[in-house]
Amino acid sequence: AMPKNPNGDGARWLAMSDLFSRRWLASMAVAIIAFGWVGGLAAQPYPIRPITMIVPFPAGGATDTLARFLAENMRERLGQPIIIENVGGAAGTIGVGRAVRSPADGYTLSIGTSTTHMLTGGLYTLPFDLLRDLEPIIYIGSEPLLLAARKDFPANDLKGLIAYLKANPDKVSVGIAGVGATGHLAGIAFQKATSTKFQFVPYRGNAPAMQDLLAGQIDFMMEPSSNFKSLIATDSIKPIAVTGKARLRSSPNIPTVEEAGLPGFTASLWYGLWVPKDTPKDIVEKLNVTLREVLADPTVRKRFDDLGIQISPRDRQSPEALRVFQKVEAERWWPVIKASNIKME
Repeated sequence: AMPKNPNGDGARWLAMSDLFSRRWLASMAVAIIAFGWVGGLAAQPYPIRPITMIVPFPAGGATDTLARFLAENMRERLGQPIIIENVGGAAGTIGVGRAVRSPADGYTLSIGTSTTHMLTGGLYTLPFDLLRDLEPIIYIGSEPLLLAARKDFPANDLKGLIAYLKANPDKVSVGIAGVGATGHLAGIAFQKATSTKFQFVPYRGNAPAMQDLLAGQIDFMMEPSSNFKSLIATDSIKPIAVTGKARLRSSPNIPTVEEAGLPGFTASLWYGLWVPKDTPKDIVEKLNVTLREVLADPTVRKRFDDLGIQISPRDRQSPEALRVFQKVEAERWWPVIKASNIKME
């Protein structure tokens, strides 16, 4: 009930009361609208701004090419651009380290390979833990390596290369994408399998190494086959053999190492995607689902075939599958790295 006005001015009291009520209701309406607006912002689905994908190599290499292709296909599904940031050096550990230190909010992705996200853990004393400080998103796929020589290299096939290496021990130079990288370890295995010796020349990624291969500054490389696609097409290098169990669909004339005379020798590189540890599970799931859709796209699958990359089986595309695979690979290769006494350069 309305209290009585002590001065008896009822009309004036009612007018003031009505004004107060209207102001109070207006304030409450503003508060409710503001709360709803803020709540609406909080409820907006991820992502609401551009995402950065860190590539731990300079631009132009196999991982960079793959990252840019995937980024464009992810953009179409996520509705936000994926910005590529190339951070090379130390076999990829500098770029991976930057990803590890980034906020765990889903706006920094770490794409990499068996080198950057597994092998380096056995080579370097890292300020982070490769198996614990990154959250797996998806095992993307794998590809064989290609043994390719400079255009004017004396040997034309694998048997000729091995014969030349034996006749010229420690005189042939081999470019690698970093100490302890996949090509480095494959090269060590190749030396043991063929009883040969040659010199490794480390670079800050495959792209600068390929530039020197083109210029004749190094003799050959053993790196992911997709690196050499354009060079093969322009007849700029001399492809020797593929380290996979089957020939490349994009280059069916290049024999496998086994076909070329070295049975039992295989080597491959695999790719994955990670985010910083403690990234919310719903974001991890959103990214995983997005990548599954991308990898199932027929256009994407054709592009992977052209690059020589084999997409991972559907039952191995979960975050947990990559976590397990990464751990198994580390348990296999870290002891090999330490036994080879590879030193950081």
